[in-house]
Amino acid sequence: MPIESGSCASARQAKQKRKSHSLSIRRTNSSEQERAGLQRDMLEGQDSKLPSAVRNTLLELFGQIEREFENLYIENLELRREIDTLNERLAGEGQTIDGAELSKGQLKTKDHTALLWSIETGKCLVKYVGHVGSVNSIKFHPTEQVALTASGDQTAHIWRYIVQLPTPQPTADCNQVSGEDEVEISDKDEPDGDGDGSSDCPTVRAPLTSLKSHQGVVIAADWLVGGKQAVTASWDRTANLYDVETSELVHSLTGHDQELTHCCTHPTQRLVVTSSRDTTFRLWDFRDPSIHSVNVFQGHTDTVTSAVFTVGDNVVSGSDDRTVKVWDLKNMRSPIATIRTDSAVNRISVCVGQRIIALPHDNRQVRLFDMSGVRLARLPRSNRQGHRRMVCCSAWCEDHPICNLFTCGFDRQAIGWNINIPALLQEK
Repeated sequence: MPIESGSCASARQAKQKRKSHSLSIRRTNSSEQERAGLQRDMLEGQDSKLPSAVRNTLLELFGQIEREFENLYIENLELRREIDTLNERLAGEGQTIDGAELSKGQLKTKDHTALLWSIETGKCLVKYVGHVGSVNSIKFHPTEQVALTASGDQTAHIWRYIVQLPTPQPTADCNQVSGEDEVEISDKDEPDGDGDGSSDCPTVRAPLTSLKSHQGVVIAADWLVGGKQAVTASWDRTANLYDVETSELVHSLTGHDQELTHCCTHPTQRLVVTSSRDTTFRLWDFRDPSIHSVNVFQGHTDTVTSAVFTVGDNVVSGSDDRTVKVWDLKNMRSPIATIRTDSAVNRISVCVGQRIIALPHDNRQVRLFDMSGVRLARLPRSNRQGHRRMVCCSAWCEDHPICNLFTCGFDRQAIGWNINIPALLQEK
């Protein structure tokens, strides 16, 4: 999550700065010798076929490993204390940590902007700066040039943008994927500098509407079919349904036991699905104005990171338990397909027209599956292509002739891919 990632980045930088000097808390030589002697005495009474020299060498190596772990443990405790101290200070200043020097207490305001980019030119078209917290999701209105953003400042904003989209043209920036891709990973350093290429684009500073009812981070938001209502999901364990025109709260969707992680609306019906850290996802039905029913589904054993609708009557859910499950809304007792992976799954996306699921993973991989659970491809992650950090979300853009899939990662990159879907389906 964006707020957590700031603290993690700061902790990592502080750890790197400490590599130049040793911690003062260490065992004395005498205690180390006493421990090694005690271990040798204990082993002497055991039946072992190892030569004495080998056993002594092993004991010395294990002792070094133990000391290394102890130093890391002590360092971790100190980092936690520093982070807690800074968080207390930041809570009163409305700031977050982004690459600050923990040992010196230097603070830097985190980027709280939303940027709209041109696929054809790779340039920023509009910058939105109305939030005072992290921007956690963005959804475009179905018919108007209006965006809905969810933020760590406990609000969701509806704001208008005016852009003239260029005519689609071939570009070399989109990575082409046409079949099963097993490119080995090669790490690459992150680019230097903090430039985002958005200094010259128009800036929107205030929203049309601010949706304010949550008591925690708003982690996701989406438009209900028709665009007259919007739903938000929050870390305060609730989801809210708002009237867009009046900004009034229509319904507060309560019942989850832990923080919500995502929300999604059906493309043609008044249905909402919310996912949570409580290992469940819930289906909310607003089709009948007089009855607002809810169904709870317990198909995972860990945090459900996202659940999304597909065309027709299917829901796809992804989880930190390393599985993705496809469900039929007419019979949600058990999944119709289960995809098992080797890494936690983040915000998934389904290509509605071709029924292909894009799975972004914690281990930097992005995999493509069909709705029956058959793997179609793995996107490249070499030193010139792919993400170098955790991939946090994916989004299909089916109507674009050049880039039809986008992925976003903790390496601060959004990558557009040219997926040759007919070739994938033909090879299946």
